[in-house]
Amino acid sequence: MMWARMGAAFMALAVIIGAFGAHALKARLSPEMHQVFEVGVRYHIYHALGMFVIAWLASVRSTPLLNGAGCCFVAGLVFFSGALYLYALTGIKSLAMLAPIGGSFFIAGWVMVCVAASPTK
Repeated sequence: MMWARMGAAFMALAVIIGAFGAHALKARLSPEMHQVFEVGVRYHIYHALGMFVIAWLASVRSTPLLNGAGCCFVAGLVFFSGALYLYALTGIKSLAMLAPIGGSFFIAGWVMVCVAASPTK
């Protein structure tokens, strides 16, 4: 249930941030920076939904891999989406360099989900 709650909280946050970007920032950001912001929102939503996948799998088969995957998704959200949000808002290019770290967390999390969902012997 923890991952369902986390997924719901991160989805709510994604909607808030997405609405902020679409309404409050649209006129303030260049089209390029607005697109960067939107990529952050898109991956934020994908991985918040991924937490619901983790919650469902945990109800079927409890394994530490699923908690690891959820933690990777949270770290990925901070490093990937967070870095893109901050880069779009500040223009500080070095912040964008954190996004690949977040992407690596996302990949690691999905690999853990894959292994956790694999049939056992």
